[in-house]
Amino acid sequence: MNDKFNELIHSERPVLIDFFATWCGPCKVQSSVLNTVKDNVGELARIVKVDVDQFPSIAAQYGVRGVPTLAVFKNGDMLWKESGVHDVNTLTELLKRFAN
Repeated sequence: MNDKFNELIHSERPVLIDFFATWCGPCKVQSSVLNTVKDNVGELARIVKVDVDQFPSIAAQYGVRGVPTLAVFKNGDMLWKESGVHDVNTLTELLKRFAN
């Protein structure tokens, strides 16, 4: 997974990583928000979910201490990271900005 993750975040297209846990209530809310964001941004960006319980080393590597935590990567650089639930418009605008 680590190699695949590194390959993923080195994309030219922005990649939003949703660090989540299956037991986390707010993560379920964030997940449904991200479905709408995905529809809004289409091919401009990718959205990928990473379960922190299955991949604790990746979560630790990027300083994820709580879930949900969202991070946006492009060309291997972390451009943005925040914990908590975010709304559709904020995330859509963020990804569109990073796509240009």
